[in-house]
Amino acid sequence: MTTAPAPEILNDHTGTPRPFLDMPLTHEQARLGMAFHEAGHAVLSMAYGMHVITSEVIAWNTENGGWRLTGNTAHQAQNTPPWQFAAQAAAGELAHINYLMIYGLWTPERAAACASPHDRDQAIDILGQFGFRLGRNYVPEDGKSWGMVRGMARRKVAHLWHEIRTVALAMDENTVLTGNEIAALTGLANPAFQVGAA
Repeated sequence: MTTAPAPEILNDHTGTPRPFLDMPLTHEQARLGMAFHEAGHAVLSMAYGMHVITSEVIAWNTENGGWRLTGNTAHQAQNTPPWQFAAQAAAGELAHINYLMIYGLWTPERAAACASPHDRDQAIDILGQFGFRLGRNYVPEDGKSWGMVRGMARRKVAHLWHEIRTVALAMDENTVLTGNEIAALTGLANPAFQVGAA
């Protein structure tokens, strides 16, 4: 892609533009890292019984001759346990950091640049709509903290690392994968799409 995607692709769930964080990597290294981020979301979504529609890396050139990267995983959650929904939201950042560590690219600055507050805030807001309390930096009564959810996600990312790596490498090569392609690559089931479901 040579031009920036539509604003709605670059906005969070509230319509606010997501922040861009500089990560001192080559374009190829950064693109693969974003593929790992989206693969983390996609694989955990599918493992938790969500229908994955697509997962993709989005790259474009900037006016000053540079480049930008983001990604998007579209899924449908129906009757998904709330903490599993939150864990898939945390999985992107964790898979991204794991990629840096395994590929010998980890630094504190690069790890910090993997932060995805928009994923966390979306999980907090969506769970809140259904009466579940997810705290950013504390454990709410009858709820969980984001740190607890990250712990759940970290274990699942480690367990499914082979599948995440397989999907990330395919996404890096093909840019976008459908849920059915991800299912074929991983052996995970991609539940049928439910028309009209949330």
